[in-house]
Amino acid sequence: MEMKEKEKAPEVQTEAEDISVGTAEDVENLMRKYDRESNTRVWEGRPKQVIRLLGILFSCYCIFSTLRGWPTLPEQKLNIFLGLILIMGYLHYPIKKGIVKVNSLPWYDIIIMVCGAVPFFYFAYRANDIIQLSSRVTKQPLMVVLAILGILAFMELCRRCVGIPILCVLGVLLVYTFANVRFGKVIYDLFYTTSGIMGTPINVCQKYIVVFIIFGAFLERTGISNFFINLANCVAGSSSGGPAKVAVISSALCGMVSGSSVGNTVTTGSVTIPMMKKTGYKGEFAGAVEAAASTGGQIMPPIMGAAAFLMAEYMGIPYAQVALKAILPAVLYFTGIYIAVHLEAKKLGLKGIPREELPKFRKLLPKIYLLLPLVVLVALVASQARTMQTSAAIAIVCTVIVGIINNIVNKAAGIDEPSEHFTVTKFFDALEAGGKSVVTVAVACAMAGLIAGCITTTGLASMLITTIVKVSGGRAIIALFLTMICCIILGMGVPTTANFCIMASTCAPILMDSRIGIPAVAAYFFVFYFGIVADITPPVALAAYAGSAIAKAPPMKTALNATRLAIAAFIVPYIFAFSPEMLLEFDAGTGTVMIVVEVVQIVITSLLGIYGVAAALNGFLYRPINPLFRILLAVGGLVLLIPGTLTDVVGLILVGGITVLQYRAGKKTVSAA
Repeated sequence: MEMKEKEKAPEVQTEAEDISVGTAEDVENLMRKYDRESNTRVWEGRPKQVIRLLGILFSCYCIFSTLRGWPTLPEQKLNIFLGLILIMGYLHYPIKKGIVKVNSLPWYDIIIMVCGAVPFFYFAYRANDIIQLSSRVTKQPLMVVLAILGILAFMELCRRCVGIPILCVLGVLLVYTFANVRFGKVIYDLFYTTSGIMGTPINVCQKYIVVFIIFGAFLERTGISNFFINLANCVAGSSSGGPAKVAVISSALCGMVSGSSVGNTVTTGSVTIPMMKKTGYKGEFAGAVEAAASTGGQIMPPIMGAAAFLMAEYMGIPYAQVALKAILPAVLYFTGIYIAVHLEAKKLGLKGIPREELPKFRKLLPKIYLLLPLVVLVALVASQARTMQTSAAIAIVCTVIVGIINNIVNKAAGIDEPSEHFTVTKFFDALEAGGKSVVTVAVACAMAGLIAGCITTTGLASMLITTIVKVSGGRAIIALFLTMICCIILGMGVPTTANFCIMASTCAPILMDSRIGIPAVAAYFFVFYFGIVADITPPVALAAYAGSAIAKAPPMKTALNATRLAIAAFIVPYIFAFSPEMLLEFDAGTGTVMIVVEVVQIVITSLLGIYGVAAALNGFLYRPINPLFRILLAVGGLVLLIPGTLTDVVGLILVGGITVLQYRAGKKTVSAA
């Protein structure tokens, strides 16, 4: 009995330094250091109220413009939107990091803002004349100067709020484009046509993404985050290492709504990370769990953040189908993290939260109405009863109604929780926050449009395809690996939407080339996944850095742990690239019964495969796993992830056999003790 107690890890760490967490100020300072989107100007007093009012009006205009289709001419609508983005951007983002001077808007920023916005408003004002002039518009020196000023102003704003990597790509492409194509044609294509800055990315942003971002801002202020955390506590809080499992579940639910891995890490992490550290998890592991789960929220159906709407546009399929195809990969991602935290808890001998400290499900059930806006949104979008933007607007109205109902219910129940009170102030806060969040996404989409424009104007796409095919020797695995590296590098500090736009314009067509042979849906999902994991992949892992700031842990250790936890995101895309059945893509003529059988087989074997890989990486299964068994477990898990009867049998033998051996060895150890 004495030996048993010696082997058992302590349930709770009691040292103050082990369970201390970072303050809100710590998180803000770290984000200002690493995350450009967090490095905003500081406004106070009357100037703050003016900026706030502008943000609210901007959101209202975006919703009105999207719903009413005003102005009717696309060039007018997009140029007004781009001009407003420039104004909002320069009002919020200073010229460099670390500038926190209160109520400061330098004269040079005013000049850049005005000179950058005027070309877009002028284009909107004279849209009909400019369209009629066509390419002859560049014969007027004034129009050329205006186009250059508009593009340069956006590039500078991109440097401030998005980052350098995307600008480096654009800079190289611009040099190549101007060197190989007539100057006037380049200016015309990039600024005056819908194949440049007004291309598909910014069009989708203005049409769909904006209103969904605002919807997310409203939803966050109804108390739904607390509901998700309480729901996760009911489900998993009392099990081994419960707080980490709560973090996985709640972050998956919250992340799909917010669409921001960093924002979600800070929001839910402020609750879950202290709980994890108190239970006994190390700081770097606690921060990593939150970062990995929050990042995965963007691949979690049915909302999937804003990028899902871009995917639907690029793939030419309904949004509902995108969400359906994303289900299994998302389940595998979160299952992998869940298993990893469970095994870590068993290895450390950690317990869960006592049941008496957890919220009761019967008390939580009456608040199920908080999910109504999500249900309404999904139902409207899936049924195609309304357009996506109208569905989002209806969901916003529904959110406000639910917020008011929640106030009444809380008051009747005597609940005084400020975070759940939906007030008039929070209504305007949501509009302001939504407008501000749109800026970064819109700027990144504008840059993605310019990159796509350069590739189209020069015909570089075919050259890139030829080069990659030559380098890879026509082998798909090499082309996929090169694409993965590109996605991760370009995704460092870049919003997922922009990263997806760039990759969808450059790398996805390469993968879809007949000489590589990756199906279109699989190619787009592949670049989507690796654009997302850039937020937890060193050296610029913003979500992991946010988690480390709260956990008071080393940022790089946290990022490495997050990468290990999110291993499914690095494996699954390769699997569905070669076996699209994982994305519910089947050969034409496949019968319904056969499809059901294959789906069931894929689901079961894939989950077992993730279990094997997670156990191999953790090194613990009932007892520590020896190196040989870890290798065999990893191999067995990987072959189980590959759809196919032969691979499934081999994988089941390896994973099942080692699990049985580990279980028996674990029982012997306990008996001997």
